[in-house]
Amino acid sequence: MPVHRSGKTLAGAALAALALLLPVALSGPATAADAVPERGSAHMGMGVLKHDGQGGKPGGISIQATQTEGVDVSSHQGNVAWSTLWNSGVKWAYVKATEGTYYKNTYFTQQYNGSYNVGMIRGSYHFATPDTATGAAQADYFVNNGGGWSGDGRTLPGALDMEWNPYGATCYGKTQSGMVAWIRDFVNRYKYRTGRDPVIYTATSWWKQCTGNYSGFGATNPLWIARYATTVGELPAGWPYYTMWQYTSSGPTVGDHNHFNGDLSRVQALAKG
Repeated sequence: MPVHRSGKTLAGAALAALALLLPVALSGPATAADAVPERGSAHMGMGVLKHDGQGGKPGGISIQATQTEGVDVSSHQGNVAWSTLWNSGVKWAYVKATEGTYYKNTYFTQQYNGSYNVGMIRGSYHFATPDTATGAAQADYFVNNGGGWSGDGRTLPGALDMEWNPYGATCYGKTQSGMVAWIRDFVNRYKYRTGRDPVIYTATSWWKQCTGNYSGFGATNPLWIARYATTVGELPAGWPYYTMWQYTSSGPTVGDHNHFNGDLSRVQALAKG
């Protein structure tokens, strides 16, 4: 009898252990795609492929007006071969300066000054994390760490990167009205500090989900739309046209390539204000 009771106990323990392991076996091991990236490593467009997918690249027939080629970079690219990009026809660039109130791009000087030195018109962008600090606090951090503007004709207004949260909840725990208020807080503070309305970078699907497709920024803030496809597609509410379009993350020399909606004189006009 004692042996019989012991056998039941061992069998029960084995079943309990199997029950604990079963969910892991069914779900499979964690993959790199599931891992939360390190704070500070976010970059413009990092959520586009996962959430919106990849279509073809735009061709000549889909471009209705002259477009000027540009790139955006972050510490992800390291030291950038700016001369190679310039010689390939890239005439403008945006460089990540900051994220939240806790990160500054360690390659900022090489990227920001390097693009300028080869002749490009350049600006900087801020990766927003609305769950870590107010919009005004992040605008100040951005301006104080490379996100300012000068009327030299070669500096674009700062850009606010509003997209999927790589570190947690898609909309950073904000309601739609709360997200709109956060963005307004940022853009108002940025304009107070620099005299310029910042560019807003976003994807239509994220904008709809996280702001309720709010239309109130279209009259003041240039739109930089993210869509990796042959056409730009639907724009967020309030913007009748885009100013910039990030159309791929797999372009030459650096991945993120963009069209400016106009010839080089229009890029210059945005820089001058």
